[in-house]
Amino acid sequence: MKIADYEFKPGSRTSVQLPVVSLYTNTEVNMPVHVIRAKKPGPVVLVCAAVHGDELNGIDIVRRLIQMKSLRLSQGSLILVPMVNVYGVLNQSRYLPDRRDLNRSFPGSAKGSFAGRVAEQFMSDIVSLCDYGIDLHTGAIHRSNLPQIRANLDDEQTLSIAQSFGAPVLINSELRDGSLRQAAGDMGSRFLVYEAGQALRFDEVSIRAGVKGVLNVLAALGMYRRSKSRRERTPFIANSSAWVRSGDSGIVSHIVQLGDRVRAGDLLAVIRSPMGEVLDEVRASREGIVIGKQNIPLTHEGEAMYHVAFFQENIAEVAGAVDSMAQELTS
Repeated sequence: MKIADYEFKPGSRTSVQLPVVSLYTNTEVNMPVHVIRAKKPGPVVLVCAAVHGDELNGIDIVRRLIQMKSLRLSQGSLILVPMVNVYGVLNQSRYLPDRRDLNRSFPGSAKGSFAGRVAEQFMSDIVSLCDYGIDLHTGAIHRSNLPQIRANLDDEQTLSIAQSFGAPVLINSELRDGSLRQAAGDMGSRFLVYEAGQALRFDEVSIRAGVKGVLNVLAALGMYRRSKSRRERTPFIANSSAWVRSGDSGIVSHIVQLGDRVRAGDLLAVIRSPMGEVLDEVRASREGIVIGKQNIPLTHEGEAMYHVAFFQENIAEVAGAVDSMAQELTS
């Protein structure tokens, strides 16, 4: 296997620094890449983080995988990239220095914008080698996501690896133009997006769930043998989801939390004026599970506050699966 000018031999475990576009100070910038190869050929899996530079949970997920001495592959290769958007990490920013979103810039172009060139290099040097990928994300600034997998679940192979990950909620998510998942799919790679936690914060449950999920996928692909059998958990597929928005501007008192079950008409939050006058009561429109929420206790009228997923299955079972995951990862 070759990435840029680096050769990775079967049975090796190697870290390299891949040169990417330099800064205007003429300072060189490198993308860290770690490759684990089994002696036996097999699938090539990419796990990457910080495509958005302020989404940090994935960096720690990849760091733990790199340092896991027990992670020995029986076949295939694992490419681990703790930060794709190195520039964004340096600036604690979602975006690149040209103010573009890298995850709207794929597959990019070697003669395009700053973002396009970074995207093209990542695609040609790394993604082009991969059969499967797991792209690690968090919620945006001041927003948290319940651990969840987003993928093209209409594809049987993608559905199979998504189920093996072990997140309690799966979302059959449409492709976004310019996203890494779309560009990788066009190349023939099957990608999952793992969403958990919030930007610029480490969340231990989200990180643990991510590490376990990656190992589960590797095991399902026959690349990794577990030392002990894991308890099988059936994930639930959301057939749709929607954001509940504020009806007025003000100061927020949150009532429900991530993973909570809500019914139509349930009170989710109260919005008050600075003097305490109740301006709006935010209520659920239908039964579902809260999979994303705003964290900052301030809102403008029309702002997205709660992301609620809807299921065909019994909602009580879905809520139970969410609670079981949280208890398992915190015990």
